[in-house]
Amino acid sequence: MKKKVVVGLSGGVDSAVAALLLKDQGHEVIGIFMKNWEDEGDDCPAEEDAREARLVADAVGIPFYTFNFVKQYWDNVFSAFLQEYSQGFTPNPDILCNKEIKFKCFLEKALELEVDCIATGHYARVRQVGDHFELLKGVDPDKDQSYFLHALGQRALSKTVFPLGGLMKQEVREIAKTRGLPNWDRKDSTGICFIGERKFTEFLKSYLGAQPGEIQDPSGRVVGRHQGLMYHTIGQRQGLGIGGPGEPWFVVGKDIPNRVLIAAQGKNNPLLFAPALTCSEMTTLSDQPLETPIRCRAKIRYRQADQACRVHALEDGMYRVDFDESQRAISPKQSVVFYDGDVCLGGAVIETAVREPAAVSAVAGS
Repeated sequence: MKKKVVVGLSGGVDSAVAALLLKDQGHEVIGIFMKNWEDEGDDCPAEEDAREARLVADAVGIPFYTFNFVKQYWDNVFSAFLQEYSQGFTPNPDILCNKEIKFKCFLEKALELEVDCIATGHYARVRQVGDHFELLKGVDPDKDQSYFLHALGQRALSKTVFPLGGLMKQEVREIAKTRGLPNWDRKDSTGICFIGERKFTEFLKSYLGAQPGEIQDPSGRVVGRHQGLMYHTIGQRQGLGIGGPGEPWFVVGKDIPNRVLIAAQGKNNPLLFAPALTCSEMTTLSDQPLETPIRCRAKIRYRQADQACRVHALEDGMYRVDFDESQRAISPKQSVVFYDGDVCLGGAVIETAVREPAAVSAVAGS
C-alpha cells in the first residue's frame, strides 16, 4: 500500500537513504529538517546540517520543510540534561531526545499534515503482531539503535517505519554512492543529539561553570584534581591526569555530596565490577508494566553484547537487575535496556550498582 510519509532528514547519509528507499517504493515522501538548537557561533553544525538536508531532498526529488522545536528541546531535553550533569551524573540525552522530540513533537506535527507515518534513518525494525507493534533490533549488530529507542510506546511504533533496519551500514553507503546522493561519504555524527560535536568540557562549562574537586583512591588518599564530576564516567581511563608507577587509573565511583572522584588502578580492578543494579523510571514498548520476575537479556550501554539477567520489582517503582556475570562500569543515570532475542522489551534509568558488601564499603558514595 502506498503511503504518505514524512522523513526526518538530519543531513546525514542514513536519513538520506531512508528517504530514497521510500521514494523508490512509490510512497509520497516529504522531507523535514528538525531545528532543535539555536546557532551560537561557528561551531554549531545546525546550519550545515540543514543545507545538507535540503541538498538531499533536491537529489531525491521530494519537498522539503523545516520544523522548529527549539523551545521544546530546551524545555524537555536539554534542561533535564543540564540538571543531571549539574549533580555530577552523566546521562544519555539521545534517549530522551528520541522520546520527547523525534517521536513525540515531530510525530504529532507530522500527523497534522495528514500523513500515514513518519520515518527516520535509525537502524531498527518495527513488526506488527495483530494489533500490537514490536521494536526489533536492526540486522547490523554494529549499528543497531534499538537501545536509544526503548522509551517509545505503541502510538509511536504504530506510526513509524525504519527503512534501514534490514540493511548493513556498508550497504547504505553503497546505495548512497551509487545513486549519487550528495552526502554519501559524509562522516557520521557522534556528538550530542542535535547539538553536534563540540569541545564537550568547554561547552558544559559555559552552562554549569567549573565544579572542581579531589580525586581520591579508595582509601581516601588524594591522587589528583578534577574540574567537575560530570566530565567523568565510571570506567573512564583517559583525562584523569594521574601519573606515577603501576597500572593505569580508572574511575570507579563518585562521592557526589563532597565532589570527590574515586579512582583505582587496574583495568580489571574489582571495584569496577558489580553483579547487580537497581533502576527506576521503567518504560516498556508494550505500554504495559513489565511482568516480573523475568529472565531476559540486557545491556547497560550502547553496543554492549546482551547480558543474561533476572529482573524483579522492588518497592516505589524500583527494580533490581541481577546479572549472570558481573558487569563492568555500571553508570548511574545511564540506561539499562531489556531484550527477548531481537525484541526490545523496554528499559529503565540506572540508579545504583549493587556490589558485594566488602566492595561497597571501599567505594563510599558510588
